Amino acid sequence: MLEFKLLQTDTRSKARAGVIQTDHGTIKTPVFMPVGTRGSVKAVEQRELLEINAQIILGNTYHLFQRPGVEVLQKFGGLHSFMSWPRPILTDSGGFQILSLSELSKLSPDGVEFRSHIDGAYYFFTPEKIVEVERQIGADIIMVLDECAPYPSEKEYIARSIELTRDWAMRCKEVFSASGSLYNYRQYLFAIVQGGVHLDLREKNANDLVAADFDGYAIGGLAVGEPMEEMYHVTNFVTDILPANKPRYLMGIGTPGNLLEAVERGVDMFDCVMPTRNGRNAQAFTIEGTINIKNAVYRFDESPLCKECDCYACKNFSRAYVRHLFNVDEILGLQLVSLHNLRFFINLMEKTRLAIAESRFLEFKSEVLSKMESKKKEEI
Repeated sequence: MLEFKLLQTDTRSKARAGVIQTDHGTIKTPVFMPVGTRGSVKAVEQRELLEINAQIILGNTYHLFQRPGVEVLQKFGGLHSFMSWPRPILTDSGGFQILSLSELSKLSPDGVEFRSHIDGAYYFFTPEKIVEVERQIGADIIMVLDECAPYPSEKEYIARSIELTRDWAMRCKEVFSASGSLYNYRQYLFAIVQGGVHLDLREKNANDLVAADFDGYAIGGLAVGEPMEEMYHVTNFVTDILPANKPRYLMGIGTPGNLLEAVERGVDMFDCVMPTRNGRNAQAFTIEGTINIKNAVYRFDESPLCKECDCYACKNFSRAYVRHLFNVDEILGLQLVSLHNLRFFINLMEKTRLAIAESRFLEFKSEVLSKMESKKKEEI
């Protein structure tokens, strides 16, 4: 089983700090995980990821299965060796990507048939096949195949969906337990709790999966259009059911405020494409809110993107220079803002861990959120 040590829990909230031990290194939680869908975090080098202290990154099974393909990854001894990344990797099953291409996919109790968005070829992913592919990719943490029901959906549909998600998770666990790693290091399997915004369905799905004793648990199917308060309410409800001695992962979330609210509700792990996606569009996260660096107000601005950031971009370049790079279509601009945004998120979690250790998480959260809201944010 995955070794997860809970170091401290906040006395006035469910915020907690812990350590996950993998064969590729230790992960201190709460943790933000940069997204490297195709074996690369967009516009950011692996060297830079190490410099900003990215403890773990994500890959996506759907995309890696198609390109470069598992034959290539096996030839190189797995994704770690292929992309020269020494630290842990988590792979999403790709189910969300497959099912989001609804016109190209067909769901059944056995699995999901889909047509490649690249070349039109047909594939059929069963839970067993997903585990086989993720084993071949070589991630330290692999996710089960699940169905992420769209929002809104009828409750009857979601009730059927969680049964499918449970059955697929059990099949994943069975084949995972009967197989082994291909690359001489341990791999671990996380289940995904679904159920939409319906607490009774979330409770049923969570209890079924907890009884099966996975290495960790994700909360899926949120941030798909539901009101923010619903997301927080469901998260708080589900973390009360999930075991305290296993990592909890809220998938695909979100803004700095989202992360802090979820930490308060007992979540340990986060991922989101927002830091790099926004960075490529000249949007920088700062302690005073999000700014659009292309705006004319920064033409003569000598200050860094964020005065409290220790990243390479902030230590070496002015807002005026970064604005210039975007305005002349220099790729360095999007690289610098992407790098900064990732460091901003990672540093936020570092400071969060310290605040939990010092029993001042709620004060820290309030201070951060008040700073970010103190000035009127620019129109993006």
